[in-house]
Amino acid sequence: MMGAYRDLAAVGIPTREAAVLASIPRASAARKPRAGQVRARPVTPANKLTDAERKQLLAALNDDRFADLAPIQVYGRLLDEGVYLGSVSTMYRVLAAGSLVKERRRLARHPARVRPELIATGPGQVYSWDITKLAGPMKGTWFDAYVMIDIFSRYIVGAVVHAHESGPLAVDMMKEVFGIHGIPKIVHADRGTSMTSKTVAALLADLEVTRSHSRPRVSNDCEYQLVASSWV
Repeated sequence: MMGAYRDLAAVGIPTREAAVLASIPRASAARKPRAGQVRARPVTPANKLTDAERKQLLAALNDDRFADLAPIQVYGRLLDEGVYLGSVSTMYRVLAAGSLVKERRRLARHPARVRPELIATGPGQVYSWDITKLAGPMKGTWFDAYVMIDIFSRYIVGAVVHAHESGPLAVDMMKEVFGIHGIPKIVHADRGTSMTSKTVAALLADLEVTRSHSRPRVSNDCEYQLVASSWV
């Protein structure tokens, strides 16, 4: 029985029909042969693309007018033009063989952002600030604590609590801090809405203070270097 099935499969008869003609279950025919048994040689599908057809299909997929389209869209447009070069799955196989199953458009390449490194040789040079939530007296109520710290001395130079977060309130705190402790060279913060607001940016620009921000989606992204001869 198995010999008849192999002979039928070898001449190109589909496995399902070969199993029926040989009167054997298809699962038995597809089962891995035991040691010493020989499986039927694989049959090349009659509709397999030739090298020329494969090159023609790949050239169509790489055409400029199809650069923004998925294979299924390319397939549909070619059919509208009366052209059939292969099925959608065949298109994916041809693209995968050429390592082209990816974005085929020319994309902008942005350089990696450098981690900010701030150096302080004394107090009053580099300040870092943030806004954190404080629990209120009742459940579900919160306040916003604005805190600014001198990274050299670790001294909190400014702290104020408000009912909400905003750029103008941050500017008021900075003006008060700078008026008492002096204007620093650098102010660091994350990329929160208040930290990157135009009001804060305008104040620091007017005072010629360098702004430093963490990289996007990195909340604690900053390295401080403290340099003091008395600490060495």
